[in-house]
Amino acid sequence: MPQDEQEKNGVPAHDHPGGVDNAAHHDNPHENPGSELALAHQPADSASYTPPPPPPPPPPADEEDEDDDGMLRMSFLDHLEELRSRLIKAVVGLVVCYAGCLLFAGKLWEIVSEPAAAALRAIGAKPDLAQLDPMDGFLVVYFKLPLLASLFIASPWILWQIWSFVAPGLYKKERKMAVPFVLSTAGLFIMGGCFAYFVAFRFGLAFLLGIGMNFGQDAGNVGAKIVPVVSIVSYFDLFVNVMLGISATFELPVLIFFLTMLRVVTPGFLMEHSRYAILGITILAAVITPTPDIVNLLIFAIPMILLYFIGVFAGYLLVLSREGKKFPWHIVLISFFAILMIAGTAAYVMVDKYGYRLINAWPYITK
Repeated sequence: MPQDEQEKNGVPAHDHPGGVDNAAHHDNPHENPGSELALAHQPADSASYTPPPPPPPPPPADEEDEDDDGMLRMSFLDHLEELRSRLIKAVVGLVVCYAGCLLFAGKLWEIVSEPAAAALRAIGAKPDLAQLDPMDGFLVVYFKLPLLASLFIASPWILWQIWSFVAPGLYKKERKMAVPFVLSTAGLFIMGGCFAYFVAFRFGLAFLLGIGMNFGQDAGNVGAKIVPVVSIVSYFDLFVNVMLGISATFELPVLIFFLTMLRVVTPGFLMEHSRYAILGITILAAVITPTPDIVNLLIFAIPMILLYFIGVFAGYLLVLSREGKKFPWHIVLISFFAILMIAGTAAYVMVDKYGYRLINAWPYITK
């Protein structure tokens, strides 16, 4: 039917199957299937329909992951450049300390030679050291001695450079151990040097110098008398060996702590096999002790055994920290002060009631 006749009969052209808008209102369902699916899934009550919540945002990147990514991006040449930079800084710090020690070389030699003078006086010999070569005095006093002193003084700076080189390969929580690592390592190294100077070296030197003084003393003995003549080179070499050897052994707690941190050993394993550790420490002390007597052996062995158990205790604290536990420090402190009070009370009673007196040498109390 024509469009004008449809309008005359009251039928709109767009309602007729053959109208002009028929294609607009009756599209092919295969051309736009999404619209039919949306209408099919739309709820009857459109007013109560709420769209689903948006997906949660992705979690922020972990700082440790960022650190790991940064570490992995460093090339081999970058590591070599970092190593070169740290070595240069460590050497510069050592040179600065060496220059400062060089100004006090004479005073340093007085300090170093004092154990030799005391030991020689104790055996009745002249407190002198011999210079056998024209260069010995210069090499020992103005080169080797300031270098040894600068090594001890610059040890915190050198250890800091070592830690700074290793730190990029550690997690963020492990990097927080930088200050405790430097302080404990340098402190133990310096404590080992002090123990060697004030205790071990003095006892060992007195024994070594006096070991041959009794030979040739009898009136009827025709043998030659042994007189100690010590060169400054041999004396200083022995001094360096004892100082550095004991200072290195004082780093045992740090070594045990890092082995525990790397999960190579556990405190339980170390305590279970402590008898073997004590045996090994005793053998090591016998090797590095400059004298063969049992007294000097114990002087070396007992501190090393104590350091071993200090390292085991530090590893135990690390394990407790990993497990989220805390060590009962308050119980330990209360027990420690209780022991001190008991010891003080016992000393007071012995002095006041039984006539004992205190002295400045072992066993610090006598009758």
